[in-house]
Amino acid sequence: MAQAVDASKNLPSDPRNREVVFPAGRDPQQGNLETPINASPLSKWFINNLPAYRPGITPSRRGLEIGMAHGYLLFGPFAKLGPLRDTANANLAGLLASIGLVVILTACLSLYASSNPPKALASVTVPNPPADAFNSKESWNNFASSFLIGGIGGAVVAYFLTSNLGLIQGLAG
Repeated sequence: MAQAVDASKNLPSDPRNREVVFPAGRDPQQGNLETPINASPLSKWFINNLPAYRPGITPSRRGLEIGMAHGYLLFGPFAKLGPLRDTANANLAGLLASIGLVVILTACLSLYASSNPPKALASVTVPNPPADAFNSKESWNNFASSFLIGGIGGAVVAYFLTSNLGLIQGLAG
């Protein structure tokens, strides 16, 4: 069954949709919708506090924070779910695999930096993207090199914690 469309707002005429979904800035020509998910204060607060959108930090700091999180989180699936998961060298294999993937991701970031990417656009969730974040090829390259350092560091920390889990539990208990 086709739904009738209100021509003045280009929205479905169902009254339930008008309660929760609106065009961004009440302008239907923008092609963006405000929903309870992307326009809620909690979502805006969370996304605007991520390193990519936090105002006032350098591209190197952004890359370091994002790289550390990626390196740390990539280690687990490689070590615990990889093909060597039941061997004595599972943690070492996870470390090497996560470092390899961080190197590949850094190469992809460098390739993207050389393609002259456009500036970030404002959206419902991030109305004011940081102007100093990714505005030049140099800032993208600083971000990529810091991502590499942070990613390797995060993977090494995860490897150290996982390999010495018995010692750490002995100290804590």
